[in-house]
Amino acid sequence: MLTTGSFRVKAGYLAAFLLLVISYVLIFLTFQQFLKQSRWVEHTDLVINDLETLSSYLNETESAGRGYVILNDSDQLQSFYSGTTRIDSLLKNIDSITSDNIIHQRRLDTLKELIQDKLGRMYRGVLSYKQAGNAITSDMKEKGQISKMLMMRIRNTIRQMEDAERQLLLKRKEKLRAVSISVRIIAITSLIIAILLSVYSFVTYSRESEAKAKADEQANSYRKQLENKVRELQEANAELQELRSLEKFTATGRIARTIAHEIRNPLTNISLASEQIKSTSNNDEESVMLLDMIDRNASRINHMISELLTSTRFALLQYSNININTLLDETLELAKDRIELKHIHLEKHFSNPGCDVMADVDKMKIAFLNIIVNAIEATEKEKGVLKIRSWHEGDKCFVNIQDNGAGMDEETQQKLFDPYFTKKGNGSGLGLTHTQNIILNHKGSISVKSRMGEGTEFTVVLNAARATAT
Repeated sequence: MLTTGSFRVKAGYLAAFLLLVISYVLIFLTFQQFLKQSRWVEHTDLVINDLETLSSYLNETESAGRGYVILNDSDQLQSFYSGTTRIDSLLKNIDSITSDNIIHQRRLDTLKELIQDKLGRMYRGVLSYKQAGNAITSDMKEKGQISKMLMMRIRNTIRQMEDAERQLLLKRKEKLRAVSISVRIIAITSLIIAILLSVYSFVTYSRESEAKAKADEQANSYRKQLENKVRELQEANAELQELRSLEKFTATGRIARTIAHEIRNPLTNISLASEQIKSTSNNDEESVMLLDMIDRNASRINHMISELLTSTRFALLQYSNININTLLDETLELAKDRIELKHIHLEKHFSNPGCDVMADVDKMKIAFLNIIVNAIEATEKEKGVLKIRSWHEGDKCFVNIQDNGAGMDEETQQKLFDPYFTKKGNGSGLGLTHTQNIILNHKGSISVKSRMGEGTEFTVVLNAARATAT
């Protein structure tokens, strides 16, 4: 939807465009008229020049004829003949360029007759002169007077044509001047209109831009407030998730300790009873075998209870300062054989420099190793890609471990850290539970994202050494 300011700007530019187009069309048309009048002025100048040239040729030809008679000079005779040829060519040119002027055509017809008569008398005079043995006769003198009268009429006719052309030239120059003034007026008017409309559009656009800038500033302020709220909600949600994980872990540990207590008491009695029965001397071979089976399974149950307790209780940590990149490299060294066996393509993107953390190195290696081993087992042989990335933001160190394996559904992700939950045929279901326990003991957090067929990524967040120290 167009705002009022935007509509004014567009309307102003559109009006300026239309007016400029109209002015350019008018300038084009008037300029065409200007060119046309210029051509007519040039045409008139050409006619006047040709008439003046014709008059000059006639004078030269007449002088050459007289010079031949007076001086008996053959060069003058050649000038006479060449002059008649030029006069004839020039008459044809004048006839061509004045074809649009009826009055000139009539006068030109008269002029041609006079010139032909004049040149004919001159030819005959030259012949008579030669026949008289290069002597001037009385007949030639009488005809010379007639030739003078013809020359006067020729000059008068040329003068009339020149005067008519000069009058026409003045009119055409006036028209040319008027057209030139019109072009200037239209051009100046167009420029003024363009300037005024541009100023109007600029002022309107400036106001609209100022209003838009204020609106954008207000929108940015609202967006920042919203982003801050979203960030606060995300941080609160992350804290809530950590609290839930911690609460779940605490509840699981409490249940595990209760179960361990309730199972170990009768298990101890079973073991004692088995030992007591075995101590009697009248046991046969089958009884001994059964009693050994009872002892082995009791030991196995006791071991499973110990693992469960280890995976679900807060442990005493031996803290030391270590660079997170070094910790990851040492963990990868432990998984090197598995990576090479399945031909996994390993990509490491560690921050430089990596951040330091206060951690129980051995336990953190176990935690990262469990994640890396799960990633290796989830990928196909010779097609697997394992990406490990580390970075730090503020007082937090981040580690992201990503694979391109089969991925997990939402239900699996929800139960992933539960004790004894596994989809592996030979898994205990305590590996990731132990991993979560170690990370929570370090006051860190672990999260997982996965999609079926697209792989899985774990993100571990630990406190940087500075934060731990404080």
